[in-house]
Amino acid sequence: MFSTNNTSDTTSKDFDLMKKISGSYFVLPESEQKKRATLFFSITDEVGALDKCLQALKLADVNLTRIESRPSKTVELGYDFFVDLSEASLDKIKASLDNVTKLDVVREVNLIESSQTVTDSSDEKHTVWFPRKKIDLDTFAEKVLEMGQDLPSDHPGALDPEYRKRRYEITQLAKQYKTGMKLPHIEYTQEERDTWKTIYNSLKDAYKGRACSEHLHIFPLMEKNCGYSPDNIPQIEDVSNFLKDCTGFTLRPVMGLLSSRDFLNAFAFRVFHSTQYIRHSSKPFYTPEPDVCHELLGHAPLLADPDFAEFCQEIGLASLGVSDDDIKKLATIFWFTVEFGLCKEKNGEIRVYGAGVLSSKGELEYALSGKPELRPLSITETPVQEYPITQYQPVYFVAESFKSATEMVRRFAATLDRKFDVRYNPYTETVEVLDNKAKINQFAVEISNNIQRLTSALLRNQ
Repeated sequence: MFSTNNTSDTTSKDFDLMKKISGSYFVLPESEQKKRATLFFSITDEVGALDKCLQALKLADVNLTRIESRPSKTVELGYDFFVDLSEASLDKIKASLDNVTKLDVVREVNLIESSQTVTDSSDEKHTVWFPRKKIDLDTFAEKVLEMGQDLPSDHPGALDPEYRKRRYEITQLAKQYKTGMKLPHIEYTQEERDTWKTIYNSLKDAYKGRACSEHLHIFPLMEKNCGYSPDNIPQIEDVSNFLKDCTGFTLRPVMGLLSSRDFLNAFAFRVFHSTQYIRHSSKPFYTPEPDVCHELLGHAPLLADPDFAEFCQEIGLASLGVSDDDIKKLATIFWFTVEFGLCKEKNGEIRVYGAGVLSSKGELEYALSGKPELRPLSITETPVQEYPITQYQPVYFVAESFKSATEMVRRFAATLDRKFDVRYNPYTETVEVLDNKAKINQFAVEISNNIQRLTSALLRNQ
């Protein structure tokens, strides 16, 4: 569930003030970069509204490290703001939060603290913030760009009040979810199960001879272990537990579309943000946005494959702390692989592994019809290829294998404008920045120990 992240306009006076005070990615001195919290608030759209909020923060002696704005999800004709604060400002904002809450222009306030600790590395001094622990992903819950409960006028369910109400109920459960909680259980209605059944039966038949061998191997296992069937929409808790046993990937509920940066960052932790609502029953074979059918039928099966899981995590690790331009390129690679990728089987035949194709019978048939152009996955061409988002793809990229695609992403990551390397520590489930000799030496010791175990295993199995 990702999309391009654009800062929304508010009044010109407020927007100029916002840029003057915060900058695009304003970074505090290293001495103040310790822990992070995000202050979320919604305001009505009127001249000087943001000025009042910023003045309240100024009076509290609160330092801002970053500020973003988007059209409000809860306030009509209003705006949502996300303000990142330094550790030094946490106690101050807690003590003076009432000053912001009581403002006549403010409609909702929420303070989300992060456990992430920033090191004193000079290489990170001007780096965009990125999550270090799974709990840091909690800060993404409010930062949904669109869809979810908000439907555009051309959405099939836009004029259906019951459907909109249902979407709201499900997205609120995702909004309330925090790391460590039990995943929301959805009691799907008969109408929703009927929609799922129509899609399920159609796709399962279309997978034959078109879906990649990994997907065809794993899908029956998910029927056996996760409750996949024509008459049942699986719960993401069951799917997440299955994936964790297979590859360490887990699912996390999401309200709607995330920015490309937030969505890809989560992959570094082997976390996939999944919706739980389903498309409108009037058009079972069409959805303008990812829904539970797209997530569970398209994405989830391949996340149980070790090679594909490693490929996804490499994209996530590459996305941490890089520039907006590099995020766009990585999102494009993701689009032409995880969403709309084709691959070669061992016998040389071309098959589908992209979730956007695997969750659409029409595009599944079209992609292998000989009509679109097929090109080899490329480290130079793929990241900059333009693509449509509301029609079948005119160009698909073909990977030789998931392993070769992973190596391509690693080579591409080495070209990004980032002055440090990162690794994921599976024991602590944290991202570590390899920015000093001690960390690098520790990493080298772990690799050496693993090589010794590998050598021993090879000798025992000659």
